[in-house]
Amino acid sequence: MSQQKSEPERLTHPIPPLFDRDSTRLFLGSFPSPKSRQFGFYYGHPQNRFWFVLAAVFNTPPPITIEEKKAFCLENRIALWDVIQECTITGAADQSIRDVVPNPIEQIIAASNIRAIFTTGSKAHDLYTKYTLPLTNIPAIRLPSTSPANCAVRTETLVERYREALRI
Repeated sequence: MSQQKSEPERLTHPIPPLFDRDSTRLFLGSFPSPKSRQFGFYYGHPQNRFWFVLAAVFNTPPPITIEEKKAFCLENRIALWDVIQECTITGAADQSIRDVVPNPIEQIIAASNIRAIFTTGSKAHDLYTKYTLPLTNIPAIRLPSTSPANCAVRTETLVERYREALRI
């Protein structure tokens, strides 16, 4: 049985940013995966370790529902969004991303208390540096991706890196 290859698609970001005026830490991915778009929230693939890693960093049980994830973020002053507003992408492959239109991340910064920006993966970091850093003048801290595609990085290593970056 052969697997059907995905075709490139022109997509617009479907998930609104999560933040409030008390948010101090902004986590930026590149663009939501098909599973996250289907789930309707960030890091929605069941094998993505983002929520497990952050829960370990904050020493709490991992949030499960979208409402629990939103509450967890806002309680811990975390904002979530992605660097890309619109792009052409094949499946969930960051390396296939092209024709990028960036999100207006500077608007979140103006409406909150963001003091640190973290990018979750190399592509998010590269795109943030190219498109958004000139507008915000806030360098981002690049963290390893928690995606199941980044299985070479052990979960324990992710927790250590995120804890160190957040200084918790």
